[in-house]
Amino acid sequence: MNTLLQNRAHVIERIDNEVGMLERHLRVLRLVIRNEPIGIVQLADELSIPDHKVRYSLRVLEEEDLIEPTDRGATTTEDLGGYVDRANGRIDGLRERVTELAIDRDGGEATDLAGAHASEP
Repeated sequence: MNTLLQNRAHVIERIDNEVGMLERHLRVLRLVIRNEPIGIVQLADELSIPDHKVRYSLRVLEEEDLIEPTDRGATTTEDLGGYVDRANGRIDGLRERVTELAIDRDGGEATDLAGAHASEP
């Protein structure tokens, strides 16, 4: 495999890890929204992820002012409504951008799902 393709593989792996972390944060946020107040142990059990990862996600969400800790568990803040709309729009945009990034075996642009070639920005 040439160096360029190896570097792309590493970049894609790092992006995959970041997306996985974002996915975990959003899964935690969804559960807080549905079950607030909710504690770390219940979140970890329902999501089947370790407590320390739940704590990290809660800390990130708290830093973004989307949740706040209480004696009974995490609850959402007033800032959540605007965030949800913005986040869903950004996720849709990212989905479209990632779809356009596919490459074929020759290193060119892969054909997208509609049958047209993806275009460079």
